[in-house]
Amino acid sequence: MLKTEGGVHRLVRISPYDSNARRHTSFASVQVYPVIDDTIDVDVNPGDVEISFARASGAGGQHVNRTESAVRLVHRPSGIVIFAQEQRSQHQNKDIAFKRLKAKLYEMELKRREEKASADQAAKTDIGWGHQIRSYVLQPYQLVKDLRTGEQSTAPDDVLDGDIDPFIQATLSARIKGGNGSVVEDIE
Repeated sequence: MLKTEGGVHRLVRISPYDSNARRHTSFASVQVYPVIDDTIDVDVNPGDVEISFARASGAGGQHVNRTESAVRLVHRPSGIVIFAQEQRSQHQNKDIAFKRLKAKLYEMELKRREEKASADQAAKTDIGWGHQIRSYVLQPYQLVKDLRTGEQSTAPDDVLDGDIDPFIQATLSARIKGGNGSVVEDIE
């Protein structure tokens, strides 16, 4: 289960360095990114690939003129076209073409993920008053309150140590029920 979530959090405490023992407020932004495995194996459905053969051009003498060793792949879903004619063997050129196709598909997937991450980053809200999703009061009393769902805890140390399952469950429950979109009053 996911043990952390993104958003702006507000922390209220009495600073030990303030001689008047006033409450101080801090804001923190938390962003969660998945761990992506770089050893991703790209599977290409053979039915999605149109393969055609042609005579290679360039050096190679009469062998080039007699055999169709060049390979052309068209990946229908993406529209990628790959051409390989480096080797004298049709099988070797076909292997090279498939490796290039997989590399191109992998590159496209990475680009799509980077664009999504950029869009997510751009959607982040300001860090400050009115943008927090959860408030933590450590002194003079102890309380954690989720401003989206109204979920509360009187054990902020447990929440700060990662025990946020009740908050996650309340958020998921609100999403399933559709939520009424009302804003919960913040802690004063």
